Amino acid sequence: MKRDVFQAIADPTRRAILTLLAVQAMTPNAIAENFDSSRQAVSKHIRVLAECGLVKEEQQGREIYYHFNAKKMKEIDKWMEQFRHTWENRFDKLDIVLNQIKSTKNDQRR
Repeated sequence: MKRDVFQAIADPTRRAILTLLAVQAMTPNAIAENFDSSRQAVSKHIRVLAECGLVKEEQQGREIYYHFNAKKMKEIDKWMEQFRHTWENRFDKLDIVLNQIKSTKNDQRR
C-alpha cells in the first residue's frame, strides 16, 4: 500500500524516529533502542516511513542504515504554506489586541 507523508507523520513514534534520523543515519536496532516497543514494531514504523519516502535505506556491509530524506518534508511545508499567511495575520491581530490590553493596564496603574 502506497502511503503519503501525512499518514507517516500522524504517528508520534514515527515522528520520533524522524527526529532521530535527522541527526544521524541509524540501523534498525539502534533506532529500536530508543523505544520501549519491540524491534518488530519499530521495523513496521520504519517501513511506513520508507514507503512514503521520508527515509532512505543504504546497505553498508551487512548493516542497513536509514537516512532522513529532508526533501520529502517539502510536501508538508508546501501544504502548510497555504495556512501560514492566515496564521501570521491572526497572530499579528492578536499582538495588537494584547498590546492594547497591556497599554490599558499600564495607564490604569498610573
